[in-house]
Amino acid sequence: MTYLLWSLPALIVIAAIASGRVNTTVAAILGLAAALAVALGAAPAPFDGGQLGQALTRGLWIGAIITPYILGGLLFWHMAAQHPAGKAAGADGPGDTLARRRRLYFACFLVGPFAEAATGFGVGMLGTVLLIRPLKLQPRETMVFALLSQTLIPWGAMGSGTLLASAYARVPASQLALYSLVPVALLTALWMALYWRTAARAGLRAAASEHWREAGWMTVSLAALAAATALLGPETALLAAYGPLIVARFLLDRRPGRAQLQAAAGGALPYIVMIAWLVATRLLPGLNHALSAPADFRPYADLPGWQPLLHAGSWLIAGALALAALRRQPQVLAAQARAAWTTGRHAVYSVFLFAMMAEALAGAGISQAYADGLFSSLRDWTVLITPVLAGAFGILANSGNAPNSLFMPSQLSLALQAGLNVPAAAALLHVSGTSLGIFSPVRMSIAAGLAHGRGQERAVYAGLLPYALAACGVLLCLALVLALSGSPG
Repeated sequence: MTYLLWSLPALIVIAAIASGRVNTTVAAILGLAAALAVALGAAPAPFDGGQLGQALTRGLWIGAIITPYILGGLLFWHMAAQHPAGKAAGADGPGDTLARRRRLYFACFLVGPFAEAATGFGVGMLGTVLLIRPLKLQPRETMVFALLSQTLIPWGAMGSGTLLASAYARVPASQLALYSLVPVALLTALWMALYWRTAARAGLRAAASEHWREAGWMTVSLAALAAATALLGPETALLAAYGPLIVARFLLDRRPGRAQLQAAAGGALPYIVMIAWLVATRLLPGLNHALSAPADFRPYADLPGWQPLLHAGSWLIAGALALAALRRQPQVLAAQARAAWTTGRHAVYSVFLFAMMAEALAGAGISQAYADGLFSSLRDWTVLITPVLAGAFGILANSGNAPNSLFMPSQLSLALQAGLNVPAAAALLHVSGTSLGIFSPVRMSIAAGLAHGRGQERAVYAGLLPYALAACGVLLCLALVLALSGSPG
């Protein structure tokens, strides 16, 4: 009964979204209210109002760190698209179905993951939606395509989540990322099926030969990602692997003449400069130190800090301001700032609310007690429910950091005691908590805002449900193989 009570906030969120009567923001408010009541009334240890206040403040801090990514990303992408070259690059429109289909793949599985790897926090969805907006798809399909840009999250935000997971698992980051490629590749087959089905529903059907071409590109992309991960580590692997692939795919699909190439380069220049700068701030030690030294606010040792000159959101906002100044478009900047807030406000609300909900449950000791109780009860076979648990926590928290911090120490102990492959066990937990985040209400809210699909979340979730269940099935099968491979003693 206690475990059911502890699950109540999550169950309320799920029920609210499934009802179709409320949006993600209202569902998050209901979940937070339930979390507050459960934390104060059913915590496994004494938990008073002062401690609750501290937990909620931690959630507010997390929200404040993430919000500039959302609003800054929206503002920058919209400002960059205002230039005539940028509009031409976005609207020079593939006319025939095959060209439109190839642009769709390019946006979902190359540009989106690349942008997500450079900045993280859902920014990849912005790039994807910007590229496919000229296709004039329905909001429901656009939301799905935006979410498909989030399928390589273990390499998102310069691999920061994988680096944290490797620290918890006591496994080298490159090794953990390489092991993670196995479940990621299997899940990719499901995401490709979702892409094919959604594209067909959107009127972008293709012959079997095009399906094979897309599968071939995906295979090459994952192989390049594996090689780059082995050589460079997870921080820059996706950027190094996908950068050349994006250029090659653009040249093959569009076969631009000199004038077209110059126009495309002009339209893409703000994005190229921004991504190159963000990559440089992370890869060049001297520059990184120079930007991080002046200001580094870390009120909580175990949470991300705010370094204003190193925060990608700061540079996205600065980039938008610079574009407005260079083009002498202050009125456009004001209009796009209002548009960015209109589009992104529900995503911002969701980030704050879910972060406070997660921190309240964690601060009350409920999350840890839930994990410890399950590991204690199921012991060696806990590995079989790891994917479901990690996925559920990752979906609600919109981050793999929560399940990694909760379950990875126990998963590591279990793997050692049962004679399991430690990197494989750690990778299974990590991928479950990160890759299933594609179904997070926070990401869904961002996708709905970008696609102008507010109110259609329930319908999109209904379409995603079979793929979510299939993804859990794939991860459970991997967990079974892992459990049967153990050799205690």
